[in-house]
Amino acid sequence: KSVWIVPVVIVLAVIAFLLYNNMQKSAAPVPQPTPIVETVPSPTVATKTLTVNLNAQNNSSESGIAILTEQGGKVMVSLNLTGAPKGVVQPAHIHKGSCPIPGAVLHPLTSPVDGKSETTVDTTLAMLKTEMPLAVNVHKSAAAANVYVACGNLTF
Repeated sequence: KSVWIVPVVIVLAVIAFLLYNNMQKSAAPVPQPTPIVETVPSPTVATKTLTVNLNAQNNSSESGIAILTEQGGKVMVSLNLTGAPKGVVQPAHIHKGSCPIPGAVLHPLTSPVDGKSETTVDTTLAMLKTEMPLAVNVHKSAAAANVYVACGNLTF
């Protein structure tokens, strides 16, 4: 009878070992603490916009808008004119004074071609407000800079 007891005990021991090992592998992992990560939203840069209507002057049939957008401490000036001559470079500026005959140039702008240009000016809208009165003025061409074709007063 003892001949059968030893193999049975060995088989039971192997089965117990395999079951124990299998239970260890399938046991749910111990949850690890999740590190706390604080998310700080990135700051958004506030934008301010001023739209200036540009009215035709000297029978030019050129009119449009100048959009002044402040962002990050600078002002982007976008000019969009209708009726501008094709391919002609037309000097433009922010002048002291007001339309129809503004004064000295305060900020030169990129000359529009086909009525469009963009310029970044190193100023703020608040600073421009302190320099009032101001006007955006577009000239007929570099050769005819004394002829104004469109002008608009800045109003805050």
